[in-house]
This record gives sequence, C-alpha cells and structure tokens, in this order.
Amino acid sequence: MTELRSILDEAVRQELILPEAGGRLLPFLMERGVAVVGGGAAEAQPAMEAEGQAWSDTETPSFVRGFHDVLITIGVVVALAGLWGLAALYAVLPAIILLSEILVRRQRLALPAVSLTIALFCWTFLLMSFFFKPGTSAFNNIGAEATQFIAGFPIILGLYYARYRVPLSLALCIMSALALVLTLLLRLMQWASGDPQFFSNHPLLFAVVFLVCALGLFATALYFDLGDRLRRTIRSDIAFWLHLGAAPALLFSVRLLMSFDGNLLDVAQAVSIKTPIIVISVAALMLIGLVIDRRAFVTSGLLSLGFAIYGIFRQGSATVDTYIFTTLIVVGAIVLIIGTGWMPLRRIVLRALPLVISQRLPPAVSGAVS
Repeated sequence: MTELRSILDEAVRQELILPEAGGRLLPFLMERGVAVVGGGAAEAQPAMEAEGQAWSDTETPSFVRGFHDVLITIGVVVALAGLWGLAALYAVLPAIILLSEILVRRQRLALPAVSLTIALFCWTFLLMSFFFKPGTSAFNNIGAEATQFIAGFPIILGLYYARYRVPLSLALCIMSALALVLTLLLRLMQWASGDPQFFSNHPLLFAVVFLVCALGLFATALYFDLGDRLRRTIRSDIAFWLHLGAAPALLFSVRLLMSFDGNLLDVAQAVSIKTPIIVISVAALMLIGLVIDRRAFVTSGLLSLGFAIYGIFRQGSATVDTYIFTTLIVVGAIVLIIGTGWMPLRRIVLRALPLVISQRLPPAVSGAVS
C-alpha cells in the first residue's frame, strides 16, 4: 500500500493527475486488489492468488512512511503549539483546516494527518470543556452536560473524516460515538430508576454497562479488520486505531468489575485476587492479539500488565527498587518473547482453531512482501 501511494504521489508531482484524483484513486485501487509487485509495476491480482504469495509478518501502520513526514510533523506540532500559546482557541481551528488542506488533502502526507487529527481532537476537548462541565466522578449524577460534552466529538471528527479521509479521525469518531451511547444508556437507566445517584448505589451495574460498550468497540474493530484480512485497504488502518482503544477499554472494564463489592466479589476477595485477574486478563488479550494478528492490541495492555506484576512483587518482602526492576525485567522478557516469536506462535494458535475461523483471519506465513 505504501508503494502504491508513493507512485500516485509521484504522478501528482509530475502533474500527470490532479491531487484530488490521486486521493480518490488510492482507496479505489486498493479495494480492487491492485498491488505493486516485481519491478514496480502495479498489477491487479485476485485475492486468492495474492494470498498465496509471501505474507509480511510486520504490522506496519501506513502513517509510518519516511523521515520527510516526520520533519513536516515536527513543524506542524511546533507551529500549532506556538499558535495555541499566543492566539485564542478559535484561531487554532483555521490553522488546522489550512494545514489539513495543504498537507492531507493535496500532498497526502500520512503522519502529519495523524498529528492534525490529534490536534483537532484536543481542540474539540477544550471547546467542549469551555461550554460544558461534565461531572468529575464517573458515579456522580450523570446529567445532560456529560452527554452534550461528548456529543461534539463524533460530529467534528466525522466531518473531518468526510473531508480528509484520515483513518484515525474515523476511529476517534467511532470511539466517541460509543462513549456517547454509553452516557445515553447510563442516563436512561438513571432516569428509569428515579434515583439521581443510581450508579453510586449500584456501581457493579455501571461496570457491566461499560464492559458491554467496550465489547462493542472491539466488535467494531473486528468488523473493519476481518473485512480486510490481507491488510491492503484503509479498513486495516481504521482497525489498527480501534484495537488500540479497545484493549485498554476492556482492561478498564475488568478492573471496574473487580473494584466493587456487589454480587461478584466482596472487598476482601477483591484485594486478594485483583492483581492475578489483571494478569490473566492481559494474557487473554495477548492471546486475542495473536489470533487476530494485532500487535497494537497486545501493546496497549502492557502498561496494565506492568502495574499488575508490580503489585504481585509488592506483596512480597522485596524492597522498592527490587520489585520495580524485577517488574521491568519480567515485562521486557514477555515483550521480547512475544515480539521475536510472533509468527511461530500465531501458526500454533491458528492450527488449534477450526478451519472455518482460521480462514477468515490474516494468514500466518513468514516472509516479506515485495
């Protein structure tokens, strides 16, 4: 996909095609299986024929393309930071739009597109914070301002995606839309109960609702992922960002379930088995990441794994320095084992799955894509 984009960018620079045509041609060609092979010619290949070729075991996001993009991104970040410090909030949005028109819509630069999307997300957060003040605690009375605060994100990010087709903007739009659904569900349940402090009195129910929404985010990521099992279209990039958000959401929901003294666990049990359950949850996420071939899904759970292992060693008699460095060694060893043995581990896992499932997942064949 990177080579095909480079060819179209070169065609734009030589004025063989218009910049707008290059932006529209890329997803059009990728959705039809056009790939760069051999000596650099673009050839359309059927999906089954392409699948028989060597498969790359490297999950490289398409926004990582070269130092040219890095240099431009540094300039974008520094310029926007300076403008943010000197000008009013409303002056930042025109700068983001102007840079997006030049760097994203015309030049199709991937990493600057990511940085501008993040800048727009931060701008939206500050704008919504200026008008609406949601409750600081998750268990406070969930009022209209919490819903109004979140409602601005899917609207603004959705409009940005419709204009510039940045995968991260659509992923953030989906995640914020699910967060809006979560607040609406909580408000509906709170209204039906007639208790303004319903979730303060029933925190376990809040955790269950949060878990359902986290599972919905993971299912949405799988929808995009399984629709592009060979990782050739923009759907794969959207799935990358969604998985990056789904894993911590799932872990957080598990931790919420363990933190309450409802019917699931009492306080003493929660204290005694909380850390091992976190370790088991992270191990389960790593297994899921292996199955779906998403290192991003595994990586986002490593921070929680580090805290969990830290908690295990802290229960012993070791000094602070000892269990900090031991935690670093254990987490580092896990990362190295999974990283170096990713494809062999995937082949073992896929062989254990039914054929009807493994055939819908990305193949686990070592090699490199031309």
